[in-house]
Amino acid sequence: MAQRNCWRRSWLGVGGGLCLGAHGAARGPRQLFHLTAKQSSAASDAKCRRWRAAGRGGGAGGVYNGRGAAAGSRQTSGMAHNEHPHYKFFESKKASLVMAPFSGGQGKSGVEDGPKYLLKQGLREGVEGLGWEIEVQRPLDGHDFEERKQRATEVVGRAKNPTLVGEATHLIHDAVRAAAHAGRLPVTLGGDHSIAIGTVSGVLDRYPDAGLLWVDAHADINTLASTESGNLHGCPVSFLMGLERESWPAPLAWVPGTLRPSKIAYIGLRDVDPEEKEILRRLGITAFSMYHVDRYGINKVVEMALAAINPDGTGPVMVSYDVDAIDPMYVPATGTPVRGGLTLREGLFIVERVAETGNLVALDVVECNPELAAHDLHVVDTVQTGCSIARCALGETLL
Repeated sequence: MAQRNCWRRSWLGVGGGLCLGAHGAARGPRQLFHLTAKQSSAASDAKCRRWRAAGRGGGAGGVYNGRGAAAGSRQTSGMAHNEHPHYKFFESKKASLVMAPFSGGQGKSGVEDGPKYLLKQGLREGVEGLGWEIEVQRPLDGHDFEERKQRATEVVGRAKNPTLVGEATHLIHDAVRAAAHAGRLPVTLGGDHSIAIGTVSGVLDRYPDAGLLWVDAHADINTLASTESGNLHGCPVSFLMGLERESWPAPLAWVPGTLRPSKIAYIGLRDVDPEEKEILRRLGITAFSMYHVDRYGINKVVEMALAAINPDGTGPVMVSYDVDAIDPMYVPATGTPVRGGLTLREGLFIVERVAETGNLVALDVVECNPELAAHDLHVVDTVQTGCSIARCALGETLL
């Protein structure tokens, strides 16, 4: 098989080690692909489309349950792409940047620096340039979560650091809920994806019928019975739905668990545990893997996903975006990269399309981890992508 022009960090080091595929199978030695400024985005996207099937893992088909396929046209806004979207759930363009520098949902350090790097790269100024009035909230300041994580040894059942995760996500929940009730659009910058326990539940307090678009290489729907790692960044969706509540550690008992399976749609999946696949099928959750993106194209996938969680096209939609949904060619500095992902343009199109509907009420951008970069260019690539996701969700257009 021809070698694909992208890389994945080996657990044995950077480059030269075993590259683990979607289900952990050894793929043999691979070289690190250094993305340079001279490479055109179009050329890179073409290479990524050509070879990503080699890294997809799993068989054809996937979990997509068929809901919404015929209703996709109802999401069409009719606006040209050079027009700035109107955000119908807000009287004025006010947003809250909620800083969530938290890494306690997984074992690697560095992801707590994601928010700092996103701000340093100009995320706030970019969003303000689109006409948004910005306030910055720091609900985790003063709680020493990272210092506490370094000393933490807590394991309850299989759950690692449940007290840290429970406390941090509760603080994030309160900040996001307050912003949403104040008529502001919460944009939460993580941090690992366990923070979505707080962000999504906070949004649902204001918009109980909101649909959730979960953009990720991973389903993050493990329960405490199914998780092998015990890392809670792989479990937020199960907490948000209240699955197996009787097994929850006490620090997470505050989570309402009111998210309905019919209000969730995934895009970008390609590394899903067998138990997670069973949960997705059993609950009838709409899930589009990279197979579906290859088969239908990203526009159709987004239309079907939105039609599934927002059938009449008028309800609120929140987006929780893990940057590892995008191929490591573009986003190398993230904790669990999986080759065969979205191209950069596909990844940005998702939030551009949601913005066009006018239904966006909240956004998460998570799992930027500068510490895992092989060199500075990988940090820049990853952080710039995170900033672009936020800007496109909040109305930036190509024309």
